[in-house]
Amino acid sequence: MKKMNLIAAFMLVAGFATAQATWKVDKGHSNIQFTVIHNLIAEVNGQFKEFDGTIVSEGDSFKGTNVEFIIKTASISTGIENRDNHLKGEDFFDAEKFPDIKFKGILQREDGVYTLVGDLTMRDVTKKVTFDVTYRGSVDTGKGIRAGFRVNGKINR
Repeated sequence: MKKMNLIAAFMLVAGFATAQATWKVDKGHSNIQFTVIHNLIAEVNGQFKEFDGTIVSEGDSFKGTNVEFIIKTASISTGIENRDNHLKGEDFFDAEKFPDIKFKGILQREDGVYTLVGDLTMRDVTKKVTFDVTYRGSVDTGKGIRAGFRVNGKINR
Protein backbone atom coordinates (compact mmCIF):
# COMPACT_ATOMS: atom_id res chain seq x y z
CA MET A 1 0.00 0.00 0.00
CA LYS A 2 1.15 3.50 -0.72
CA LYS A 3 1.63 5.99 2.06
CA MET A 4 0.14 9.41 1.90
CA ASN A 5 1.58 12.46 3.64
CA LEU A 6 -1.24 14.61 4.93
CA ILE A 7 -0.95 18.23 5.84
CA ALA A 8 -3.94 20.03 7.22
CA ALA A 9 -4.07 23.63 8.34
CA PHE A 10 -7.15 24.53 10.30
CA MET A 11 -8.52 27.76 11.60
CA LEU A 12 -11.17 27.15 14.21
CA VAL A 13 -13.90 29.52 15.28
CA ALA A 14 -15.68 29.69 18.62
CA GLY A 15 -18.08 32.41 19.67
CA PHE A 16 -16.41 32.95 23.03
CA ALA A 17 -14.07 31.14 25.37
CA THR A 18 -15.63 29.23 28.25
CA ALA A 19 -14.65 26.26 30.37
CA GLN A 20 -15.97 24.12 27.50
CA ALA A 21 -16.13 25.42 23.96
CA THR A 22 -17.30 23.92 20.68
CA TRP A 23 -15.20 24.99 17.72
CA LYS A 24 -16.07 24.68 14.02
CA VAL A 25 -13.56 24.55 11.19
CA ASP A 26 -13.35 27.85 9.32
CA LYS A 27 -13.38 26.43 5.78
CA GLY A 28 -12.34 29.74 4.24
CA HIS A 29 -9.01 29.60 6.10
CA SER A 30 -8.42 25.84 6.23
CA ASN A 31 -7.22 23.13 3.84
CA ILE A 32 -6.41 19.44 3.62
CA GLN A 33 -3.50 18.65 1.32
CA PHE A 34 -1.58 15.47 0.55
CA THR A 35 1.49 14.19 -1.26
CA VAL A 36 1.87 10.67 -2.65
CA ILE A 37 5.09 9.22 -4.07
CA HIS A 38 4.23 7.67 -7.44
CA ASN A 39 6.40 4.86 -8.89
CA LEU A 40 9.06 5.67 -6.27
CA ILE A 41 10.24 8.72 -8.23
CA ALA A 42 7.51 11.32 -8.63
CA GLU A 43 5.48 13.29 -6.13
CA VAL A 44 1.78 13.88 -6.75
CA ASN A 45 0.20 16.68 -4.73
CA GLY A 46 -3.49 17.19 -4.17
CA GLN A 47 -6.17 18.30 -1.82
CA PHE A 48 -9.65 17.53 -0.61
CA LYS A 49 -11.90 20.52 -1.22
CA GLU A 50 -14.90 19.51 0.91
CA PHE A 51 -14.56 18.74 4.60
CA ASP A 52 -16.02 19.67 7.96
CA GLY A 53 -14.85 19.39 11.52
CA THR A 54 -15.89 19.98 15.10
CA ILE A 55 -13.61 20.31 18.08
CA VAL A 56 -14.80 20.37 21.70
CA SER A 57 -12.25 21.75 24.16
CA GLU A 58 -12.33 21.79 27.94
CA GLY A 59 -9.86 24.63 28.41
CA ASP A 60 -7.49 27.02 26.70
CA SER A 61 -4.62 24.48 26.47
CA PHE A 62 -6.69 22.23 24.14
CA LYS A 63 -5.33 19.19 26.02
CA GLY A 64 -7.83 16.32 25.83
CA THR A 65 -9.85 18.03 23.13
CA ASN A 66 -12.27 15.84 21.16
CA VAL A 67 -11.76 16.15 17.40
CA GLU A 68 -14.08 14.91 14.65
CA PHE A 69 -13.59 15.37 10.90
CA ILE A 70 -15.38 14.26 7.76
CA ILE A 71 -13.73 14.55 4.34
CA LYS A 72 -15.78 14.07 1.16
CA THR A 73 -13.80 11.62 -1.01
CA ALA A 74 -15.37 12.89 -4.24
CA SER A 75 -13.82 16.31 -3.56
CA ILE A 76 -10.29 15.04 -4.26
CA SER A 77 -8.34 17.26 -6.64
CA THR A 78 -4.86 16.77 -8.08
CA GLY A 79 -5.27 19.17 -10.99
CA ILE A 80 -5.63 16.38 -13.55
CA GLU A 81 -9.23 15.33 -14.23
CA ASN A 82 -8.44 11.80 -15.49
CA ARG A 83 -6.32 11.05 -12.42
CA ASP A 84 -8.97 12.52 -10.11
CA ASN A 85 -11.65 10.32 -11.69
CA HIS A 86 -9.38 7.27 -11.26
CA LEU A 87 -8.82 8.15 -7.59
CA LYS A 88 -12.59 8.52 -7.07
CA GLY A 89 -13.14 5.09 -8.64
CA GLU A 90 -13.13 1.55 -7.25
CA ASP A 91 -9.31 1.17 -7.43
CA PHE A 92 -8.81 3.83 -4.77
CA PHE A 93 -11.46 5.70 -2.74
CA ASP A 94 -14.61 4.31 -4.42
CA ALA A 95 -16.33 7.62 -3.70
CA GLU A 96 -19.79 6.40 -4.73
CA LYS A 97 -19.79 3.52 -2.24
CA PHE A 98 -17.67 5.26 0.44
CA PRO A 99 -18.40 8.99 0.23
CA ASP A 100 -16.65 9.95 3.49
CA ILE A 101 -13.30 9.64 5.19
CA LYS A 102 -13.92 9.98 8.92
CA PHE A 103 -11.63 10.80 11.82
CA LYS A 104 -12.46 10.79 15.51
CA GLY A 105 -9.79 11.35 18.11
CA ILE A 106 -8.24 13.28 20.98
CA LEU A 107 -5.74 16.13 20.87
CA GLN A 108 -3.05 15.30 23.42
CA ARG A 109 -0.47 17.63 24.94
CA GLU A 110 2.62 16.57 26.84
CA ASP A 111 5.51 18.88 27.71
CA GLY A 112 4.09 21.50 25.33
CA VAL A 113 4.04 19.07 22.37
CA TYR A 114 0.71 18.29 20.72
CA THR A 115 -0.30 15.07 18.95
CA LEU A 116 -3.64 14.04 17.52
CA VAL A 117 -4.46 10.37 18.13
CA GLY A 118 -7.59 8.64 16.91
CA ASP A 119 -9.41 6.40 14.49
CA LEU A 120 -9.34 7.10 10.76
CA THR A 121 -11.95 5.31 8.64
CA MET A 122 -11.54 4.96 4.86
CA ARG A 123 -13.56 2.47 2.77
CA ASP A 124 -15.10 1.09 5.98
CA VAL A 125 -11.65 0.18 7.34
CA THR A 126 -10.71 1.86 10.62
CA LYS A 127 -7.11 2.23 11.77
CA LYS A 128 -5.49 4.01 14.69
CA VAL A 129 -3.37 6.97 13.50
CA THR A 130 -1.20 9.62 15.14
CA PHE A 131 -0.52 13.06 13.69
CA ASP A 132 1.95 15.76 14.76
CA VAL A 133 0.23 19.04 15.62
CA THR A 134 1.52 22.59 15.76
CA TYR A 135 -0.67 24.96 17.72
CA ARG A 136 -0.37 28.39 16.11
CA GLY A 137 -2.15 30.26 18.89
CA SER A 138 -5.50 31.93 19.31
CA VAL A 139 -6.81 35.45 18.95
CA ASP A 140 -10.00 37.34 19.76
CA THR A 141 -11.03 39.00 16.50
CA GLY A 142 -13.93 40.88 18.05
CA LYS A 143 -16.21 38.41 16.25
CA GLY A 144 -15.17 35.46 18.38
CA ILE A 145 -12.05 33.55 19.34
CA ARG A 146 -10.06 31.91 16.54
CA ALA A 147 -7.39 29.24 17.01
CA GLY A 148 -5.00 27.87 14.41
CA PHE A 149 -3.45 24.42 14.05
CA ARG A 150 -1.24 22.60 11.54
CA VAL A 151 -1.60 18.81 11.49
CA ASN A 152 0.98 16.69 9.68
CA GLY A 153 1.40 12.95 9.35
CA LYS A 154 1.53 9.83 7.19
CA ILE A 155 -1.20 7.31 6.61
CA ASN A 156 -1.13 3.97 4.87
CA ARG A 157 -4.16 3.98 2.61
